[in-house]
Amino acid sequence: MTRFAFTIEFDGRPFMGWQRQAHGPSVQQALEEAIATVVGNQPVSHAAGRTDAGVHATAMRAHVDLETRLPPFRLMEAINARLRPAPIAILACVVVPDDWHARFSCIGRRYEYRIMSRRAPLTFESGLVWRIPQELDSDAMQAAAQHLVGRHDFTTFRSAHCQANSPLKTLDRLDVVSEGERIIVHATARSFLHHQVRSMVGCLALVGMGRWTPDEVRDALEAKERARLGFNAPPDGLYFTGASYPAQD
Repeated sequence: MTRFAFTIEFDGRPFMGWQRQAHGPSVQQALEEAIATVVGNQPVSHAAGRTDAGVHATAMRAHVDLETRLPPFRLMEAINARLRPAPIAILACVVVPDDWHARFSCIGRRYEYRIMSRRAPLTFESGLVWRIPQELDSDAMQAAAQHLVGRHDFTTFRSAHCQANSPLKTLDRLDVVSEGERIIVHATARSFLHHQVRSMVGCLALVGMGRWTPDEVRDALEAKERARLGFNAPPDGLYFTGASYPAQD
């Protein structure tokens, strides 16, 4: 039995998220079914993170244990061929030690949230960014974001359905970068609460619109009450962009 680690890109629009669901298609299901056609038995894959319905990934990490003589490159090519036409692609495949785990060995996760600040409807990027039909103050958004960096009780920014044992998380980075009408929010932490990134971006957007001040984001954090949340940003603009592992991995 060999443990293979994948780097995976996917468009989340057709899926109910990464994890298998009884009520709709998932990225995990599509991947495992494609692998089964290559190796002849049904595998179980494990990912660095779980994504919600409609959320995308440019570099999700996952692993699977397989009995196969195929080298990593040939295995990747074979699985990609069977994934078509699903919008999922394995970008890299390597053999890893048996004790390497995509989720439990992970020491950092990175997301970015993409906003398009324009009045015109989206054509090419519909479902891939969040369109806000007004100019946003990205400097104010960046100032607000810094109130959230560090170790905090993120109850305000936590889904009511979150299964984490504690609302305490350490947010290593939250930066707002303006690129013309496009605004990118970069978030990095060891782990995140359910809906945490979307909840933070929703509040930052209120600041960008001039409806909240940066200090009101701090006040919402300190309140530790879900009722103080502005709103969740939609899943369209959220991307899982990377996972970090110890240097020896």
